[in-house]
Amino acid sequence: MCTVCGCGAGETKIEGGAHENSHEHTHVHEDGTVHTHSHGHDHEHAHSHDDAPLGVHSHTHHHSDGSEHSHAHVHEGEHAHEHGHEHDHGHEHDHRHEHGVAGDLDYGTGPARAHVPGMSQARMVQIEQDILSKNNAYAAANRQWFDERGIFALNLVSSPGSGKTTLLCKTIEMLKDKLAISVVEGDQQTSNDAERIRATGVPALQINTGKGCHLDGHMVGHAMQRLQPADDSLFLIENVGNLVCPAAFDLGEHHKVAILSVTEGEDKPLKYPDMFAAADVMLLNKCDLLPYLEFDADLAEANARRVNPNLTIFRVSATSGDGLSAWLDWIHSGLEEQRSKRSESVDALKRRVAELERQLAAR
Repeated sequence: MCTVCGCGAGETKIEGGAHENSHEHTHVHEDGTVHTHSHGHDHEHAHSHDDAPLGVHSHTHHHSDGSEHSHAHVHEGEHAHEHGHEHDHGHEHDHRHEHGVAGDLDYGTGPARAHVPGMSQARMVQIEQDILSKNNAYAAANRQWFDERGIFALNLVSSPGSGKTTLLCKTIEMLKDKLAISVVEGDQQTSNDAERIRATGVPALQINTGKGCHLDGHMVGHAMQRLQPADDSLFLIENVGNLVCPAAFDLGEHHKVAILSVTEGEDKPLKYPDMFAAADVMLLNKCDLLPYLEFDADLAEANARRVNPNLTIFRVSATSGDGLSAWLDWIHSGLEEQRSKRSESVDALKRRVAELERQLAAR
């Protein structure tokens, strides 16, 4: 999981030039140690940590038929293997391995709900908390910035191939004459999707994450500074195609929108529960293909609600436009709510200023 392995550190590139501000990067070594250093945004850098994990070595076993095999033992961390060998080195013997093929291997148990060789669950939890707490601070600042300006921000997440960009383009085309829209595009490489968005006539900024598998609050904060979205506008974030890591990272959005296409499996919400639990909305996309597929849309929705009973679900088709009116109505409602919050904040500020002026006049 990216919150413990530190994937993509130092490889992010925001389209259009270097960052202006400096920040810190945290690197996690294979032995579980962590170090942090600061750098500016006006240079590229990379780190290579190729040393083998501490406490790892190999054992070689010779069989009676002259063959041999080697396997590694880890002497630190919580992951250990037992080998049921009986050896009598004075004569030939029957060398047997007992493999537990009847049961599944579940590395998602324990406090960290993940596994890194040679690292304890406690250490993994500590690293994840450190990473997420810093990200959450950036996300909170982003959300406050949006709220102060009446901007409605959505984070669109899905697996690759769900039709996310096509759906985004269709949504923009149907809304752009009624309101201002800005878009952040996240991918590991290329600016292909940002170019598709720009072709609709709205501003878009590409963020390439390199080896990183998700956007984070810090990246989106820089994108906001570059895009300068208008007050009372719609801010759309298309995250990297991935149903795992983006679930853990708050970007400052008001809602995560998970997109599941009918060309995927009905059990996707059960296989990737963290994402659907984190989302407020699910768009079941490509519904125009239902007559040609063996896909149970009712079952897909039921599975999603098993994970998240409060999930709002829309069945849509970006190609035919079916179902999009309900989705657009939901966006308009969110925008009105944001504008109301901004108006209330402005009114509260005016009342506070008037009260201070009254106090000063009474002195």
